[in-house]
Amino acid sequence: MLDPNVNALYLILETFIFAPCHDKTLHYPAVMADFGFNEHHQNEVINYMRFARSKRALRLKTIDSCFQDLKDSRLIEETYTVDEVSDMLDGLQVLVRGEVEMELINTAHTNVLLLRQLFSQAEKFYLRLQTDISELENRELLEQVAEFEKTDFKPNSKVNQESSKPKLAPLNEGVSELLQKEISRLQEDNDKLKARLRTLESQAMSALDDKSKAERALKDLQKSQGDHQFAMCAQEIANLEGTVAAMQADFEKTLNANVASQKDLQDSLVSAKHDLLRVQEQLSLAEKELEKKFQQTAAYRNMKEILTKKNEQIKDLRKRLQRYESDE
Repeated sequence: MLDPNVNALYLILETFIFAPCHDKTLHYPAVMADFGFNEHHQNEVINYMRFARSKRALRLKTIDSCFQDLKDSRLIEETYTVDEVSDMLDGLQVLVRGEVEMELINTAHTNVLLLRQLFSQAEKFYLRLQTDISELENRELLEQVAEFEKTDFKPNSKVNQESSKPKLAPLNEGVSELLQKEISRLQEDNDKLKARLRTLESQAMSALDDKSKAERALKDLQKSQGDHQFAMCAQEIANLEGTVAAMQADFEKTLNANVASQKDLQDSLVSAKHDLLRVQEQLSLAEKELEKKFQQTAAYRNMKEILTKKNEQIKDLRKRLQRYESDE
């Protein structure tokens, strides 16, 4: 019985190998009638199927050993109860389930690694491989794979040395055509860019010509209007110069008048300061003379004597007060 994962991967390989090609007979002259593989790809598929069969056989041996271990370790009595039989079957179920699950997971991971090799080789040639997942459950194709395994898969046949390499060979077939198509596309793009460049160059030259014509027209217009504008500007400059001269003369007159007025003011200020000093000196003499006359009057002398007596009385009272405070 063929592993379903091998069938699925076989269909994926069929899809990938012809994804970049449009004419299978053009690139693969030695094809098989059923799947369209050439000899090289057929050997690759046979190698993978041989690998999958060996892994499957190893896993089946492990399952057989599970049953044999059960027979050797548990089936030693002639009669068993229902609970004992159920317990043995449950234990066997756990073991078999674990082995099958491990094999399925390992097979899925192995398929991913194989697809990784195909994708890596395709990306080197800028190819984008596509798959149709719905075809993996096509019963007709699955039956063809099973028939292929029965008729064409010979595990004891001598395998080509090229197919025994650890890496798949690059898809050299059809590369020259793909490169030629890419070169043609790039050449076509280059021609379009050149035509676009010529168009832009012609537009630029036309724009430069228009610019030159506009500059010449502007110069002619400036030249025709230059004389009239020059005369008007000269008249305006003369008028401005006259105005500036008149303003400068008025400013000088005003400045001279201000200088004379400032000088008169300074002289007046100096004279006023001198008068102020004389008046202050006379006032000080008058105050001194008045004070001297006041001190010579009888009223001043009497007042001074009274103040002297009062001061002596105050001193005497302070001394008595201090004695009283010390006695207390």
